[in-house]
Amino acid sequence: FYDTDKKRTFEFLSNNFHLAASTIAAIYKDRWKIELFFKAIKQNLKLKSFLGRSRNAIQTQIWIALIAYLLVNFAKHMAQEEWSIQRLLRIIQVNLFERKLLRSLFVPDKKWRKQEEPQLRFFL
Repeated sequence: FYDTDKKRTFEFLSNNFHLAASTIAAIYKDRWKIELFFKAIKQNLKLKSFLGRSRNAIQTQIWIALIAYLLVNFAKHMAQEEWSIQRLLRIIQVNLFERKLLRSLFVPDKKWRKQEEPQLRFFL
């Protein structure tokens, strides 16, 4: 398969001879996106091992991880700052048992930011 965007030739092994090379390349590209998604979930949510051994326990843990990852990505989208997912997770961890609106965590007050700005410049 020749990729016109990257101007490279890719070789894929497949036992499906009925599909075109472009279709097989598209399938592998979609599979790669899924792999990257699960890699991001494992890295950011520290999902290294399963807590249960039954099928239901594993599925529940995967669903909870997916929901948590989507909520953190939504918070990242909501935030006016260009924060990484790791930073957002740390902010959530620190404020988990505080009675605050999520909006107040991710959208800092402009008055507060202006007061802190000279102090930050001193340390930077």
